[in-house]
Amino acid sequence: MSSLDAQAPSGPDSPQASTGAGAGDRPGTAAPAPDGAAPAGAAVELGARPLARVAQRVGRALPGAMRRDGLALLGTLPFFAYTLIFLGFPTLAVTIDSFKTDDGTWTLGNIRTTFEGLYRTAFLNSIEVSLLTAAIGVVFGGLLAQAVLTTRRNTWLRRIVTTASGVFANFGGVPLAFAFIATLGTTGLATRWLGDIGLKLSSTGFSLYTFSGVVVVYTYFQVPLMVLTITPALEGLRPQWREAAQGLGASAWSFWRHVGLPVLFPSIAGSFLLLFGSSFAAYATAQALTAGTVSLVPIKIGNLVSGNVIAGSQNVGKALGFEMILVIAIVMVGYVLLTRRASRWLR
Repeated sequence: MSSLDAQAPSGPDSPQASTGAGAGDRPGTAAPAPDGAAPAGAAVELGARPLARVAQRVGRALPGAMRRDGLALLGTLPFFAYTLIFLGFPTLAVTIDSFKTDDGTWTLGNIRTTFEGLYRTAFLNSIEVSLLTAAIGVVFGGLLAQAVLTTRRNTWLRRIVTTASGVFANFGGVPLAFAFIATLGTTGLATRWLGDIGLKLSSTGFSLYTFSGVVVVYTYFQVPLMVLTITPALEGLRPQWREAAQGLGASAWSFWRHVGLPVLFPSIAGSFLLLFGSSFAAYATAQALTAGTVSLVPIKIGNLVSGNVIAGSQNVGKALGFEMILVIAIVMVGYVLLTRRASRWLR
């Protein structure tokens, strides 16, 4: 064999090139792509182009989104400033002064004083009034809301009740006290009418200027407040649930006992807490109605801060206010938690 025959051809028509054992297998070189297919580098480039375009769009959108969020936050600044000035700072001042004496030294004497004597009685009376009126509002307000919702065809009745509830729930203070005095007072219109037919309120032991009178007046705004708070929850009860219960032979009472009330319980409990807080913090109505003869915490705070009872006891009144803040805070936290739980079923 000659030396020329031993040399392998190195051209493009060589067997090594045709069998793929040549350039494609050498390091640093790429194998030829099949017919109709794009090279690997081109595929990577094509896949990168959409990502690049998306990145460019996101980059252009981010400044606009940040500007919109900044403008939205800027619009809430008046609200937060108002809340901080008229709620945050007074709450902080009341909290600090409730633990100080008149000369500025720190003490727990103010807190201890609020759990003694008349102040303890005022707390018990306020809690009793709030629990009683909240319970009455939950029962009658819930029944009224359900009665209105069952008459779905009479949309005008629903609108009237909803509008009236919104007005009555926010009607309080001195005007409400005057309205009841003119109606059920000693010489009130309804009192005289009942006396003309032989029914004297005084003979029953009822007096508008006592504990029972405060309960009656507070019920006036508790019932419509319950209507407003429980109506969305009642609307969330799905008709399919009632139809399924009826299809299984359940009565109306069985539906409410096993389905309706368990689903509505968080909403009812949250509404009860809301009504409790509304009654517990009411001041002007009871003050104008009873002139302080019924011992309630808001009335005691007003008397102590104004110095009408004992001079130099303003910090005791602030200690009562601090305790009221704690009660209302607990009530509101409970209301928020119960409302969040109720929303799981009523979405």
